[in-house]
Amino acid sequence: MAAPKKGRSASAQSKPGRSLALILIAIVGLTGGMFASGHTTPRLGIDLAGGTSITLEAKSGQESAINKANMDTAVDIMNRRVNGLGVSEAEVQTQGSRNIIVNIPKGTNSEEARAQVGTTAKLYFRPVLATEATGPAGNASPSASPSGSGSPSPSASATGEKASSSSSESPASSASSSPSASATSQGRAVTDALKADSSPSASPSASSSAGASTPDTTKLQAQYAALDCSKKSARTKAGERAKPADPTVGCGKMNGVWYKYLLGPAAVDGTEVKKAKAVYDTQNAAGWQVTMDFTGKGAKKFADITGKLAQNQQPQNEFGIVLDGEVVSSPYVSQAITGGQAQISGSFTQEEAQSLANMLSYGALPLSFKEQSVTTVTAALGGEQLHAGLLAGAIGLALVIIYLVAYYRGLSIIAIASLLVSAALTYVIMALLGPTIGFALNLPAVCGAIVAIGITADSFIVFFERIRDEIREGRTLRPSVERAWPRARRTILVSDFVSFLAAAVLFIVTVGKVQGFAFTLGLTTVLDVVVVFFFTKPLMTLAARRPFFANGHKWSGLDPKSLGAKPPLRRTRRPAGPVSGPVDPKEA
Repeated sequence: MAAPKKGRSASAQSKPGRSLALILIAIVGLTGGMFASGHTTPRLGIDLAGGTSITLEAKSGQESAINKANMDTAVDIMNRRVNGLGVSEAEVQTQGSRNIIVNIPKGTNSEEARAQVGTTAKLYFRPVLATEATGPAGNASPSASPSGSGSPSPSASATGEKASSSSSESPASSASSSPSASATSQGRAVTDALKADSSPSASPSASSSAGASTPDTTKLQAQYAALDCSKKSARTKAGERAKPADPTVGCGKMNGVWYKYLLGPAAVDGTEVKKAKAVYDTQNAAGWQVTMDFTGKGAKKFADITGKLAQNQQPQNEFGIVLDGEVVSSPYVSQAITGGQAQISGSFTQEEAQSLANMLSYGALPLSFKEQSVTTVTAALGGEQLHAGLLAGAIGLALVIIYLVAYYRGLSIIAIASLLVSAALTYVIMALLGPTIGFALNLPAVCGAIVAIGITADSFIVFFERIRDEIREGRTLRPSVERAWPRARRTILVSDFVSFLAAAVLFIVTVGKVQGFAFTLGLTTVLDVVVVFFFTKPLMTLAARRPFFANGHKWSGLDPKSLGAKPPLRRTRRPAGPVSGPVDPKEA
């Protein structure tokens, strides 16, 4: 009869309480963190919580550019747009050769994410030639520029320099400073602005508009004069199909007021912005700012445009950041900004600064898209499926428990306790992963958790059967547990490694909701190893010291008689006296 190994392993076997205390501390600590974070339930995905599903279709006229590479790039940019807003479990994936499906779960910032992901045109920096606030019936309001509305416009400066505000009115302001301003004087102001923009000495985008077609000044005058940005239909059409090298009109909302803009040719493309981020300036008490880093080519263009704009008066020292025909910001400059780094400061809130930074970082798409459909997904169907899935899981768990009780009897107590510990760890970790990494529980993830019940129960069965095999060999329980563990441990690790490998491969090669299944399967497989090593094995070691299990009670599941155990082998010596009968010469 073999005794447990001496030394380090024997010390570990004699103190199983340490492992049990360790896993108990882990459960208490994680549970405390869950309640402290305020997220006491797992975050739900779109199929369970509801949300918005948007189908985007690549616009016609760009067939040569519609290919897998550009579609994948567009998916990646849209993904980063939505994730930059903190929306979890947003699914962005291609459908067919020219459609992209965006699923945004219901929750914080989901509406803003929908607005940004649907903004699919390219991003441009255009000089502002004229601007004024618009009101009902297309009339101009008394204030003619964002800076004249009582709150200064955002200002752009070189990174590290303090930007100053300006409240000077623009030429357009003086031309139309009252509701009764005539269309003739307004048109003259537009014509003067266009002439100034087209002159070689004053054109802020002369280098970028070389070879461009001559704009239809009369048509542009009429568009600008009639544009009423307070109407949604007018905002949608403003700047539609404008070429980057041509002047255009656009709308933008500043400080709650809609403004119309006359914009020059694009001077810098959005693809030339390397990165942008929202930062809080604590040194100069400037509040939230947006910093921009340009590529080498973009830095040169930005230096040229800001150098020329700085020589003008407002609004002609402003540039508009135009995304999908809408002016999302119009900062002014007072000097040339060189070095490839700039910052936009103003009375930004954190949300406004982060939104602008996201547009600058992820605004340039390789293709133009249009919204084909927008569908609101309710959680009713998902709730029914979740109810059915949970019912199936409960039935499966009940069948597993019935089998354990009927076959392993007393040992089922250890198995059920291990399942409860595994379930508690899984729930708490899923609740914490929601706010931490944006994990959201969807229906496939629930399926992965149900499948994990079988994987966890399989580990217990392997260990219990190894112990029973040792008892059948004639050993008592305590040495049987220690001898069975190394063999069972090896089998459990190999089995769990195969499951984890399959989950990892599935997570890498798939997209969308299938990744939820793979992630949950991988997580529960890792937790299975933790529970078996730090809870099931130490608990079994303690149980082996109890008479109920050690003496092989018939309800313990370890009764040697019912297992068909062999009697213990004993070594005996030959008798010293003579042996009757014939003796083999070899024995003699």
